[in-house]
Amino acid sequence: MQHFETRLKSYDNTYKELFVRHHNNPILSAKDWPYPVNAVFNPGVTLFQNKVVLLARVEDRRGFSHLAKAVSENGIVNWMIDSQPTFEADPQNYPEEAWGIEDPRITRLDELDKWAITYTAFSESGPMVSLAMTKDFHEFERFGPILPPEDKDAAIFPRKIGGRWMLIHRPMGASVKPGTHIWASSSDDLKNWSDPKILIPARAGAWWDANKVGLSAQPLETPDGWLILYHGVRQTAAGSIYRLGLALLDLEDPFKILRRSDEWIFGPQEPYEKEGDVGGAVFPCGWILDIATGKVRMYYGAADSCIALATANLSELLDYIKSCPEVET
Repeated sequence: MQHFETRLKSYDNTYKELFVRHHNNPILSAKDWPYPVNAVFNPGVTLFQNKVVLLARVEDRRGFSHLAKAVSENGIVNWMIDSQPTFEADPQNYPEEAWGIEDPRITRLDELDKWAITYTAFSESGPMVSLAMTKDFHEFERFGPILPPEDKDAAIFPRKIGGRWMLIHRPMGASVKPGTHIWASSSDDLKNWSDPKILIPARAGAWWDANKVGLSAQPLETPDGWLILYHGVRQTAAGSIYRLGLALLDLEDPFKILRRSDEWIFGPQEPYEKEGDVGGAVFPCGWILDIATGKVRMYYGAADSCIALATANLSELLDYIKSCPEVET
């Protein structure tokens, strides 16, 4: 009995959160917008002119989405939001955008001195990955769809690997392997993509990321490998739960998964994450690294209704993922 009591006393049921939610959450919502909207969520994020730039998905009161820019000195408060949509659907010239554009990921491409914005174009043909480029977040060069439907959750790696650009994406029903997986394709010109392969497979059974996974933020290059933040979707009797996990990929061969978290590292637990248009969803489309402090800021959509912020130490993220099981190939 004494041995059993000792075990109980030594058991620690606390879990150290890698990402810590900001006390001002949610940091942006529909009430902050300068024009009437239903919801703001799922923002892409980058640094531009030493400021934090969000491209938020904004859903209007018809149910159609566009992208709107919000800029802040510190990335927390005093947001300057464009007084009208920054990047709207253009169904006359791009019919795949007839039902709106959604969920941008932003990657800085130093080689081209531009930012690449991958987003989901939505129409009766289904979701489709489209690409735009910008130098100033005022003018945008549309490339149009770069992959056939149905496909989404895409981001470009920030540099060429093996002499080619690489794109992470999530096609639906494209594999004989059961489930919906994270894939990657390659390109010489950013327009024509080929050689698709499964990058991170969905697990099966009772796992939190069984059957359906997708990329969350753009790949983050670290000395230890490409750090990947991804979401897994758990289907329950009460609906879907979107949670987040990590993977670490080899720098020069990203198809080599070095580590993958068995557990989810972040999931819906606060009221603003559980209650909204889609309760039970935390959905980041971007993160940024402050090199001076080593802090990672993750901006995410909460319950498809507002934008929230959580921060982590890059060193702790890397220590954690390197402690996770090696992935068998």
